[in-house]
Order: sequence, then C-alpha cells, then structure tokens
Amino acid sequence: MGPHKIREMMKNERELAKRRFRRQKNKNCLAIPGIHDCIIVLDHLKPTYNIGKIFRSADAFGAREIHLVGIEFFDPAPGMGAFKWVPAVFHDTFFTCYTDLVKKNYVPFILEPGKGDSILETNLPFKSAFIFGHEEFGISFEPDLFPAIRRLTIPQSGKSQSLNVSVAASILLYEYTRQHRKIDKKSQGS
Repeated sequence: MGPHKIREMMKNERELAKRRFRRQKNKNCLAIPGIHDCIIVLDHLKPTYNIGKIFRSADAFGAREIHLVGIEFFDPAPGMGAFKWVPAVFHDTFFTCYTDLVKKNYVPFILEPGKGDSILETNLPFKSAFIFGHEEFGISFEPDLFPAIRRLTIPQSGKSQSLNVSVAASILLYEYTRQHRKIDKKSQGS
C-alpha cells in the first residue's frame, strides 16, 4: 500500500471521527458531573485515541468534568460511550480555562517527570484540576506565568520516565479517588 492510499485512509478515519463526535456531543449536554470534585484539563491533545480513553477513565473514577483546550473535536469511540456521561467544557485558550478553574477555587496541577512533588506524598485538595498536555509537545503555556499551578510527578522506576497521557490520567484519577473516596450508591445497585 502506497503513501497516498495511507493518507487517504487516515483522512477518511478523521472524517468518521468527526461524525461520531458531532453525534455524541449532543448527548454530552445531558451529562451529569461525577461524584468527585476533580477536573481533568486536556490541553491541545491529538483528536484521536487518547481523549476518548481519558473520558472512559474519568467516568470510571467519577471525575466532575473534563475541560478541553484548543480541541475542536475528538474521536469518542475509544471512550466506549463515556463521552455521554462526563460533562465536557470547551475552551479556545488555556487562559480562559485557568481563569475559570481558579475562580471556582480549583488548584491546578501539571505533571513534570522528576521535577514536581510525588503524587504519593501529596495531599490532593478536594478541588483539584489535573492538566495534561499534547502527547508530543506537552502543555501549550508557560506554567510560571500562572502562579496557582502546582507541579506533580508520578514516581517511575524505568529509564524512559514517560507515560502515555491516558495512563498518566488514570493513575492521577486513581490516587485522587484513593484519597477522597466517595461511593456512588446508584452505580452500586443500591
């Protein structure tokens, strides 16, 4: 298969993802915030693959909502339907997202391997907002310009010191939930 055919297939898949997104975005308007007060912020992530998976983890761990910065659409298919359950808030810039979070008394966190405080040794506030940047380029802003941002790290033993963004989000959501465990009686069948 030649490069032209591969590009054509990728373009077709992107168009299918856009259609799936438009269909499911209407259902997202009815989504109810999760039982925990944590928020996930996705800063300019690629529109395929990871965003849907992060919605699935946010649903599983009861995150309040997901804020998407500079993301016009994404493929909801990897989320296995979670996009309709977790509220999505769209922002054009990180500044508007940051202002909204700080106004609501959220503490924003970014992950910086080896530089931040260990998630295992940090008492995460009830109102935590975890910011994840682009898979290749990281966050789109200079964190020092936003004084409320705190740095975290996920301790790792391997040499690469790198995790997939959806895996890192799941680990942070797990740690937050471990510290602030609430049980959703409705989902437990009670």
